[in-house]
Amino acid sequence: MVKHIVMYKLKEPTEINKQALKEKFLSMKGKIDLLVDIQSGVDEIKSDRSFDVVLVCEFKSMEDLEKYRVHPVHLPVMEYVKSVVEKSHSVDYQY
Repeated sequence: MVKHIVMYKLKEPTEINKQALKEKFLSMKGKIDLLVDIQSGVDEIKSDRSFDVVLVCEFKSMEDLEKYRVHPVHLPVMEYVKSVVEKSHSVDYQY
């Protein structure tokens, strides 16, 4: 299994924008069969160094993660993400 975690810092970190990004991620649930699980939430720590929204995806393999990155449902979501995100940081765990 592979856990793909991405943390996002928004250009305009309002609660409405955080919720919109979270919902955009969750809109992929059930539409991309490569995903074992997908979760998205707003960062509750709210420190100066924290990110605004966290995305956690689980896959059966790294190959599935690579296919997800170019999946036709994922690509328009990423276009939206690019328009609202200032920076991001990702980590992949294999277990």
